[in-house]
Amino acid sequence: MTATFQLAEQLIARRSVTPADDGCQALIAERLQSVGFTSETIKSNGVTNTWLRRGSSAPVFVFAGHTDVVPPGPREQWASDPFVAEVRDETLYGRGAADMKSSLAAFAIAAQEFIGAHAQHRGSIALLLTSDEEGPATDGTAKVVELLRKRGEKIDYCVIGEPTSVNLLGDTIKNGRRGSLSGRLVVTGIQGHVAYPQLVRNPVHQVAPALNALANERWDDGNEFFPPTTFQISNIRAGTGALNVVPGHCEVDFNLRFASVSSAEALMQRIEQILNKHDLEFSVQWTIGAQPFLTPPGELSTSIMRAIREVTGRTAELSTTGGTSDGRFISTFCPQVIEFGPRNASIHKIDEHIALNDLEPLKNVYRRTLELLLADPVPSNKS
Repeated sequence: MTATFQLAEQLIARRSVTPADDGCQALIAERLQSVGFTSETIKSNGVTNTWLRRGSSAPVFVFAGHTDVVPPGPREQWASDPFVAEVRDETLYGRGAADMKSSLAAFAIAAQEFIGAHAQHRGSIALLLTSDEEGPATDGTAKVVELLRKRGEKIDYCVIGEPTSVNLLGDTIKNGRRGSLSGRLVVTGIQGHVAYPQLVRNPVHQVAPALNALANERWDDGNEFFPPTTFQISNIRAGTGALNVVPGHCEVDFNLRFASVSSAEALMQRIEQILNKHDLEFSVQWTIGAQPFLTPPGELSTSIMRAIREVTGRTAELSTTGGTSDGRFISTFCPQVIEFGPRNASIHKIDEHIALNDLEPLKNVYRRTLELLLADPVPSNKS
């Protein structure tokens, strides 16, 4: 088995459910320290973060990723132990196989191989690892970014190993992500007996037309990189549990995934204007989960797309779809952030997996990207 497979196997065996790291980062650090990386552990509220770096000059190329995984769910529903890497039918199974322990293994081996061939490479190579990506994400990458900024360290290029491929390895990379705005709407009515509607004010009846208006609103048209902003209701709660009582209030949870052409502040204002038009007694608690970010086509996207083409023969599509990622933190002080990793069809599912024949190409894409940016002349945007 290859070094990439062996390291992925070892990482899958660690029960690193958020916020636990269970030794994953130390395992990677030990391997990379042998080729000249320094290792710094940053802990915060039970979260483990590691900053590994080789070199002190610019440009600084960073691989970023998370060692934490989501809970596996019922063991009996898995065909094999989720924390024991198992190969069946040329496929590697285990929690984190796709999201994203295979990417972490590929990062480390790609860096090792690159340094073995280019010991005098330009610039610096670093890895930013966290165990708080699948959770609240308050003590992970955000903390490391804050520390690096205070120290005056800069990052020029960052590749995040999120599983971005859809049908085939290399068919899709992310050059940005939409923002996330959540709201908890509370509409107040007058509770009472269902038999006396003249004495009550039903908040469910009142809010229904407003929710219909919000669901059918066109918030923006997106742009060449982002699809239009979307609005979705996730939860509605009302009632006392009795069949003969009109509720006194109704709670509605909703979320907008918004394009860079809209701002969270403008969306909040528009939503409250729509609610006011329906003569509701209401309040809204807002949470901005993420601001949108975008990396325009440039040196990094050109390099990784060329690497994908050379390794797999495929032309990657730029995309900004999907949920949030730690790119939202890194992009605040790194001008070029790209996400690329294996197929995402099985992530967070029972029997999560990655095709065995995708492991080496994944590593080779990462290595070739390093070569193009730190060993070969920097490619132009037209290459």
